[in-house]
Amino acid sequence: MVILGIDPGYAIVGWGGVVQNRGRFDLIEYGAVTTPAGMPFFRRLEIIYAEMDLIIKKIRPEVIAIEKLFFTTNQKTAIDVAQARGVIVLAAVQNKIPVFEYTPLQVKSAVTGYGKAEKPQVMEMTRRLLRLEKVPRPDDAADALAIAICHAQTGGAIRMQNMVRERRKK
Repeated sequence: MVILGIDPGYAIVGWGGVVQNRGRFDLIEYGAVTTPAGMPFFRRLEIIYAEMDLIIKKIRPEVIAIEKLFFTTNQKTAIDVAQARGVIVLAAVQNKIPVFEYTPLQVKSAVTGYGKAEKPQVMEMTRRLLRLEKVPRPDDAADALAIAICHAQTGGAIRMQNMVRERRKK
C-alpha cells in the first residue's frame, strides 16, 4: 500500500511517501512545500494546493494520512494552519484519494509505542523503520513520514485495503 503522510502548515508542509508491504516500510520520497513569509496569505494557499496536487499525482498514493490539528495557544496560527490543511484535503479529495486523520498522540504511540515520546524519539524510530542512514530533514518531512507509518501501523490500513478492493471490483 502506498501512503502519503502530510504534516500541514502554511510556511512549511512536510510530506512523505511510504510503501507498506507485509509489515515492512520502504521510502518512496519525501520533502517539504515552503512558502515565503512576506507573500500574501491567499497566494501561499494557492502554492500549497498546486504543489500538493503535483505531489499526489507523482506519488500516486492509495491513501493520505494527515495530522489532525491541535492548538491551545495561538488562535491566529491555528486558523491559518487550518486553512492550509483545507487546501491540502481539497487536493486529496479532487484526486479521489481517501484521507485519514491522526492526532500527535496517535502518531507517537504508533511509531514509538509510547504516546508521550519526545520528538527526537519519534524521528529516530521513523529513521529506523525506514532503514535510513539519517533522520529525514526538514523536521516537517520526518513528521509526515511518521504520520504515514502511523496509518500503516493502525487499523486505518486494513480499512483502506478493504476500500481499495471494493473500488477495484466496481
